[in-house]
Amino acid sequence: MTYDLVIQGGLAVLPSGPARCDIGISGGKIAAVDDRLPPGNRTIDATGKIIVPGGIDSHCHIEEPSSGIVRNAETFASATGSAAAGGTTTVISFSTQTKGGTILDNLRNYQEKARNSYIDYCFHMIVTDPNERVLDELPGLIAEGHRSLKVFMTYDPLFVGDEGFLKILALAKQNNALVTVHAENHAAIKYMIDALSRAGLTDMKHHAWSKPIVVEREAVHRAIAFAELLDMPIQIFHVSGDEPAQEIARAQQRGLKIFGETCPQYLFLTKEDLDRPGFEGAKYVCSPALRTPADQEALWGHLKSGVLGVVTSDHAPNRYDDPHGKMAFGKDAPFHAVPNGVPGLETRMPLLFSEGVVKGRIDLETFAAITSGNAARLFGLDDRKGSIAVGLDADLAVFDPDKTVVLHNGMLHHAMDYTPYEGMSVTGWPSTTLSRGEVVWDGENIVATAGRGQFLPRQPYEFIAPNGRHVVPFDAANGIEVGA
Repeated sequence: MTYDLVIQGGLAVLPSGPARCDIGISGGKIAAVDDRLPPGNRTIDATGKIIVPGGIDSHCHIEEPSSGIVRNAETFASATGSAAAGGTTTVISFSTQTKGGTILDNLRNYQEKARNSYIDYCFHMIVTDPNERVLDELPGLIAEGHRSLKVFMTYDPLFVGDEGFLKILALAKQNNALVTVHAENHAAIKYMIDALSRAGLTDMKHHAWSKPIVVEREAVHRAIAFAELLDMPIQIFHVSGDEPAQEIARAQQRGLKIFGETCPQYLFLTKEDLDRPGFEGAKYVCSPALRTPADQEALWGHLKSGVLGVVTSDHAPNRYDDPHGKMAFGKDAPFHAVPNGVPGLETRMPLLFSEGVVKGRIDLETFAAITSGNAARLFGLDDRKGSIAVGLDADLAVFDPDKTVVLHNGMLHHAMDYTPYEGMSVTGWPSTTLSRGEVVWDGENIVATAGRGQFLPRQPYEFIAPNGRHVVPFDAANGIEVGA
């Protein structure tokens, strides 16, 4: 057999562990993994390189509708091109319900925007108002393959109260969907912001004061309790430190399907970055707030142990020097008026490779799991993505483990005017990224065509429905298991 493409001589991170082998690709799929394959119609020499599954960034904000004067800086083309340059081959972004409206009000338009992607994609549906119309339309949308929902436990106007959260969990259970959660205590944050404002404490460093780790820990505990009440799996987004991670660990020890992710900002930045001169700290305003070096080390431990299984970028493209970005309300704006979030699509995998694998915090198998494989399983993509195995999509990132890069914004491909990792030295960078067997990044340039990315509908899968169906019938009208 002659393969369309053969990657020769690399160290591939396979489901069985790292092995030096060749990978044969035909029709966009992995057709063979063997010690030695004949040359294909095209051959890539990966001698001295490390081949990992293409990254899955399951938490990124791309080309979302404007909220007031604040505008999302990315298009799907700019964001997904940047992702590919960093080794990522699948993104899961967000379609947001406007409070009082329906999911469909924004979803169809968002789907059209996503057709400009370089790489494959799907969506989480943010539910801000589980009104009767929304609860009626969600089952059909979930059946289309939009099989994950997101709930915000804070932020006006996204905030969903406890009763609404429970309604969403009940509907998700009946319809085989996973619920993801932004967990912070809404009332506590409002109280702290008001108190700090009255005291005149409104500099960027006070963002961390307004959101101490206890407001995250409490909300994580409450979200877990609701999930336990309805016997539902959930994923907690962007765990920022040890205390909320410990809540997840305790739930897992009780046998609950509670999953957690963290992000590079919580591994590489601290609350001290908020205290930079002038307005510079605004670049580091994100939520939950940045924590301490001790929390960073604890998070690495939770990644190594498996308590936290996924690392995403939570890419939030609010430009810095922009009246529609971080400076929307001026350089004298208080911390609570600054748009939240930091960029990181392109830097996610290189940072984790350099600071994790190269420095010995995690091994290659863990790196492949937290950047790709675990997200594939958690979000129902593992029949196509997340592993180097025959029959799966040929989504691959070939890392040069010896290439050292000093990060600066000008070298990145996003639509942002800053990176929070400016000046950091990174060892290990993708020399090639393949999406369904096609080279989209050749180590120097994005070489594919925008619009080649495909939507990934998802069917029921193990984490949300054993054997593709519920073992216990569920009565969504009253939110309890029949016979419980």
